[in-house]
Amino acid sequence: MAPHTTWRARRISFMHRVHARRAARADAATAFVSAPEPRSIGVVARGRQLLAGNFLFSGLLVEGAHLSIWDIADQKPQVADEIHGTTWLDDLAAVGDDRARTRAQTWVFDWIARYGTGKGLGWTPDLVGRRVIRWINHGFFLLRNQDKATTERFFQCLARQMLFLSRRWKTAAPGLPRFEALAGTIYAGLSLEGMEEHVDRAVAALAADCQTQIDADGGIATRSPEELLEVLTLLNWTIQALRETGREVPRELVGAVVRIVPTLRALRHADGGLARFHGGGAGLEGRLDQAFADSGVKDLPEPGLHMGFARMTGGRTTLIVDAAPPPVGHASVRAHASTLGMEVTSGRRPLIVNCGSGARFGDDWRRASRATPSHSVIGIDGVSSSHLGTAQEVLSEVPTLVRANLDDPRKLELSHNGYQPSHGLTYARLLGLSVDGRMLEGEDLLTTLDQSDEALFDKAMDQAKLQGIPYSVRFHLHPDVKAALDMADTAVSLTLKSGEVWVFRHDGAANLALSPSVYLQNGRLKPVATQQVVLSGRAMSYATRVRWSLAKAQDTPQAVRDLVQADPMDVTE
Repeated sequence: MAPHTTWRARRISFMHRVHARRAARADAATAFVSAPEPRSIGVVARGRQLLAGNFLFSGLLVEGAHLSIWDIADQKPQVADEIHGTTWLDDLAAVGDDRARTRAQTWVFDWIARYGTGKGLGWTPDLVGRRVIRWINHGFFLLRNQDKATTERFFQCLARQMLFLSRRWKTAAPGLPRFEALAGTIYAGLSLEGMEEHVDRAVAALAADCQTQIDADGGIATRSPEELLEVLTLLNWTIQALRETGREVPRELVGAVVRIVPTLRALRHADGGLARFHGGGAGLEGRLDQAFADSGVKDLPEPGLHMGFARMTGGRTTLIVDAAPPPVGHASVRAHASTLGMEVTSGRRPLIVNCGSGARFGDDWRRASRATPSHSVIGIDGVSSSHLGTAQEVLSEVPTLVRANLDDPRKLELSHNGYQPSHGLTYARLLGLSVDGRMLEGEDLLTTLDQSDEALFDKAMDQAKLQGIPYSVRFHLHPDVKAALDMADTAVSLTLKSGEVWVFRHDGAANLALSPSVYLQNGRLKPVATQQVVLSGRAMSYATRVRWSLAKAQDTPQAVRDLVQADPMDVTE
């Protein structure tokens, strides 16, 4: 991290503490303008975990039926932000019984006692925005059977957090943190009596951000599909709140929603989940459908790239490929070296995946998951197509030229120059999906383009003592896929839980193997073991080509009655 950045971050943090304490001393009293309707969706299984004393945050499990959630936040700083954002309140509300309500009330009023004075963690604009939305959403859930003094303390703390937001939202980082801060300011300002004066400036700022932070095609700088879903959800909530209070909704907010929805539809697999790229997951079950319904937008995606991703469909099969350069600068802090990586889903069953984000499983997993080998794409052994740069861990040395030809709806022609500076090699990937979705054909090519590339390749060969440039084409499998080598180890059969069988074959130019892999998913205690199909070899000449295919077995029907539900979350995994 650069010295000036460190100083600026420290100053912002210091001023957050100053304004938090000022807000906490304010003589603020308020109440709900009208009965709030819960808008955020929780997960019943997570709520039951909390009630059982199983605290699972960012891959960290702490067990203790009598622990306060704030003891964990104080003792485990790596999960403090996740806890202070209070999204777990959605999960307790999803359970909804007396025990869940009592636990939610205890923890919220414990937060007021511990941190309501403006001291301690949890006082940043994005976290405060996230938290006040949940407190308001579940206001009556939290206040049921509470006495007058307790109710007044709750509203006073809400009002003080609102004052903090009104003074500090400007300092929130661009992107999702700023959307959270502004949405929280507007939502609280419209929901709480006496706070309306703070709304107009925040609405104007949010409208401006919709113009600058959401591009003309409905994408955001981080290129994370799940993060884009969170932005859409916040905008939906804000628009609903404005309309319910009789206020005019700026056209910039409506326009942003209209642009985002088709993009998210293009980034959705046949199973209903989002493509898992650049630090994002598939999204909480039901969140995407709810966001689409709330938006009221019916538009379908136009042909072409969407936030830099290419999508092909055939029958019940979807293919999504990262077909643009990765994010750069601050937007790349969570981004991955996934250029030309792909995911494939058949019906309700993911088949080929990326490993996902390891951010919730510690620093080692976070860094490993960002590297090219954690994605279903070719990689030169020991080298990623983009590199982790400074101590801020932004991406550096990214591909500067990524091409995508989508003229044929059944074929994708893609390339990037991420390995050109180091090895003189351009990577090209050709993918073809049949109309019925039963056959995916692929070709991966490493090649030089001119004499300067050949000189770089020769230099790399010299460093490798003329043994060739080792490469691997990886196809990470979803944990539910059962893989086995077939036909004298020249093919791999892939069996889905639905009973579908796919067969992976190749042209023999590389060595075929089944190797261990992991599936990284939020809500799991640890990475889930799975497998990957690997085609490996050594590039010995100026052009190296590997051809492969993935086809449904002949006895697999066109449509499968697939009613098996996903396993509920289990912290013992």
